[in-house]
Amino acid sequence: MDLLHQKIRKYVVKILSLPYLSKKTVFIVDLISIAIVFTISTFLCYSLAVKPVYPVIFIVKLASCVTLNGLFFYLFATYRGVLRYLSFKDSLRVFLSLFCANIVLLAILLSFYNEPVISIILVFINFVLGFSSIFLGRMMIRLFFDYVKTIYTNKKHFPLLIFGTKSTHISLAAMIRDNEYLPYSIAGFISSESRKINQKIMNLPIYSKTEFFTDSSSFRHINALLIVPEELESVEKQLLIEKCLQYKIELLSAPSQEDLKTKEKKALKVDEFRINDLLGRNPIHTDIESIGNNLAGKTILITGAAGSIGSEIAQQLCSFDVKMLLLCDIAETPLHQLSLDMNDSFPLVKKQLLIADVRNYERMKSIFDQYRPQYIYHAAAYKHVPLMEEQPAEAILTNVMGTKNVANLAVNYQAECFVMVSTDKAVNPSSIMGASKRIAEIYIQYLVNNQLQNTERAPVRFITTRFGNVLGSNGSVIPRFLEQIETGGPVTVTHPEIIRYFMTITEACNLVLEAGCLGRGGEIYVFDMGESVKIKDMAESMIRLSGFEPYKDIDIIYTGLRPGEKLYEELLYDKEKIIPTRHEKIMVSKITEYNYEEILPLLYRLIKIAEHDDSMETVKLMKKIVPEFISLNSIYSSLDDEN
Repeated sequence: MDLLHQKIRKYVVKILSLPYLSKKTVFIVDLISIAIVFTISTFLCYSLAVKPVYPVIFIVKLASCVTLNGLFFYLFATYRGVLRYLSFKDSLRVFLSLFCANIVLLAILLSFYNEPVISIILVFINFVLGFSSIFLGRMMIRLFFDYVKTIYTNKKHFPLLIFGTKSTHISLAAMIRDNEYLPYSIAGFISSESRKINQKIMNLPIYSKTEFFTDSSSFRHINALLIVPEELESVEKQLLIEKCLQYKIELLSAPSQEDLKTKEKKALKVDEFRINDLLGRNPIHTDIESIGNNLAGKTILITGAAGSIGSEIAQQLCSFDVKMLLLCDIAETPLHQLSLDMNDSFPLVKKQLLIADVRNYERMKSIFDQYRPQYIYHAAAYKHVPLMEEQPAEAILTNVMGTKNVANLAVNYQAECFVMVSTDKAVNPSSIMGASKRIAEIYIQYLVNNQLQNTERAPVRFITTRFGNVLGSNGSVIPRFLEQIETGGPVTVTHPEIIRYFMTITEACNLVLEAGCLGRGGEIYVFDMGESVKIKDMAESMIRLSGFEPYKDIDIIYTGLRPGEKLYEELLYDKEKIIPTRHEKIMVSKITEYNYEEILPLLYRLIKIAEHDDSMETVKLMKKIVPEFISLNSIYSSLDDEN
């Protein structure tokens, strides 16, 4: 049987790989068909009228018919369509070209030959037979290739359901059916309606949504379900996830509308279910029009532009009518790759690549002096918690001194807005990284306070944004889990009770851009991220959605909390007050004022100590600046005991 399947596949591939007929060949064959049809129509018509056919007059009429049809075939481009993919538009072009050609032919016959009745009947028969012969010929070729594809696609081993019955879902079904590299055969569609629909699409059954959610026995043979995530509400999405886990069905995600636009010349793929769709809420949506109006004509600097957040901000800004993008990063290769990607997707956007370290004040000053950026999105930072526990001085020099350098230059060069990317780990920090970001936040608050006292120049709008964990960012837990699952496990989780808030890269950058529009200066924006997610539960769901059984096919092991790592993260201090904004998912936290006359000298001293790479003294002073900084699972816990 396997040998038979191989032979069938061999012949199918050979047939499907036959070259398309050239446009010239199609054009000539159509003209020959018209000549034959006109000959048949003429002799049939004159036979019924019992009149002789004069050869010279017939040849003139035949030449006129072929010439007119050739002209209209050319005008309507009927020969350009690939016959095996005949569409309604192709058929309509053939119909219109034949109709126009025969109308003109009728006018000629009525003008030069005194046979009005015969001419009308002749042209009518010629039109009907001509369209029938060309259309049926094309349709037979289309049906033949469809039949050959069906022979092969019936041999695909994994039955798949598509959730939805709109034209986009039908197009996806056709794409999957025709793609010989996808192992799925379409088993039917699930209607978004609850009532049963006794109809078929592509000769395949349509199931109601209620059937899928209640009747497990009807779907035991199904291996996969394809959804379009952006079309589904959060509640419905979660129900589908639960049912797929229950039925042990692989969940697949269709390419988004944006992907379909950007991949039109590439081979489309059906992706595994995007893990960010496990979030227990709908995606955040921002006021794109207001953001675009606010940034139009601006020169914008992005520090850390080659990182996950910075590069996404850069890509989103390309949709607006900005004057210039300044893409600043110390990482040469990722910055070069970002430039190549942007050249492909946004070739008309004016940009400048800048290899620079935010810790180098003079280099950053030269950038401000040359380009005078009006908006600064400050995403440059060290973010990996365990790594910064080992090198606290580096965290201070980049996260604190780097922020101080760029923020001071924003004031000196009178930029309009400075948006700092912070983290939830800055709240009641337990790690070097979190505490360094908190100190950077304090310095920004100092600049805001200082501007209020100095009214000689227009103030810079300093804005801080705090995120939770970003799905899919470099070094985040989700890509790590996917790699471990692909290699057969085990999946490593630090602690069975560890929980986190999650958001997508797109959401995080939307928040940054929205904050730049909303903020008047001095705000710390936080995002309503829904319910926190237990990392263990997410790991189990990812394993199941990959077609495996947790602890049986792929094990989960616990490695213990890493230095500086909490069981849970916070977005706000208890003493901070929440103020709503015009966006229901974005809030402002107002923090207690600090005594900057005391803190500022400590901050300058902290940078000096970090420059000498004295780890213990660096951390000791950090704890003095941020008293709530309590180290967890760290060698610096001893410093807390001293206080």
